[in-house]
Amino acid sequence: MVEIGRKIRQYRQQLDLTQEELAQRTELTKGYISQLENDLCSPSIATLEDILNVLGVTLPDFFAEQRSEQVVYTPSDYFVSNNGSGQSTWLIPNSQVKQMEPIVLTLQAGQQSMERSPFEGEEFGFVLQGSVELSVGEECYLLRKGESFSLNGTRQHVIKNAHKGESKVLWVTTPSNF
Repeated sequence: MVEIGRKIRQYRQQLDLTQEELAQRTELTKGYISQLENDLCSPSIATLEDILNVLGVTLPDFFAEQRSEQVVYTPSDYFVSNNGSGQSTWLIPNSQVKQMEPIVLTLQAGQQSMERSPFEGEEFGFVLQGSVELSVGEECYLLRKGESFSLNGTRQHVIKNAHKGESKVLWVTTPSNF
C-alpha cells in the first residue's frame, strides 16, 4: 500500500520546501497539505499531478515500487561462462545495468581469454593467483600474483596464462561490456 502523504512529505523535504511554499505553488492551502501529508485525506488525480509537478516527480515514478539495491553477493548469485579457452565468473548478476562489470577470469595452463575488441571505456585487472601475460597491441606484459593492470579499452588485448598451473585475474570493465 502506497502512503501518498508520507511520500509527498519526503519529496517536499528533499527540495527543502515548507508546507506553505508547496501550498502556494500548487494553489492549495497549507492545512490541506498538512492533512494530505498525514494521510488524513486523499487528493484527486489532478491535484496529485499538480503537486508532483511542483516536486519534479512523474506519476509512474511516484507509484513505482521502491526496490532495495542488493549490496552483498554470494557464490549462489554468480554466473559462469566461457571466455576464450578460459572461464569467467560474473560476480554481480545483471551487472550490465551498472557502470562497472567485475569478473574473475580463470585460466588453466595454456589457456587465454577471448581477444577483446576495442571499446570506449577502461579496464582494471588484479592477478589473484599464478601469473598472466597481457598482450596489448604489439606490447606484452608479464604480471604475477599481487600485480595489477589498468588500460584504456580502445586497444585490442588478450590475457594468457603464463603459469604452469591455474591463474586467476579479477577483471573489471567500465562501462560494463563483457
